[in-house]
Amino acid sequence: QVQLVESGGGLVQAGGSLLLSCVASGSRFSVGSMGWYRQAPGKQRELVAIITRGGNTNYAYSVKGRFTVSRDNAKNTVYLQMNSLKPEDAAVYYCYANPIGAPGAYWGQGTQVTVSS
Repeated sequence: QVQLVESGGGLVQAGGSLLLSCVASGSRFSVGSMGWYRQAPGKQRELVAIITRGGNTNYAYSVKGRFTVSRDNAKNTVYLQMNSLKPEDAAVYYCYANPIGAPGAYWGQGTQVTVSS
């Protein structure tokens, strides 16, 4: 019933920036925390950033100071501003959302981020 659609991925040179967006639609429940995970080839999926409905954030150590997660509750949208991108940031980035009043989490289909040196 809930769909998450990511956008903003693409190819960027090292040192560049990208803005990822994720819109939640079709939800029958209010959206709680939202955030981003990423998965590179041969590696486990890892947390990138989380933001609660109240605006509290948490970041992976590897992206702290370079990435910023934000949200617009009225639009059910979460953003990830990625600056100073490194080749090791290349991965498929997945948006997730936790619904209030229901178990589990919803996931987007992912958006590819490629960083060239």
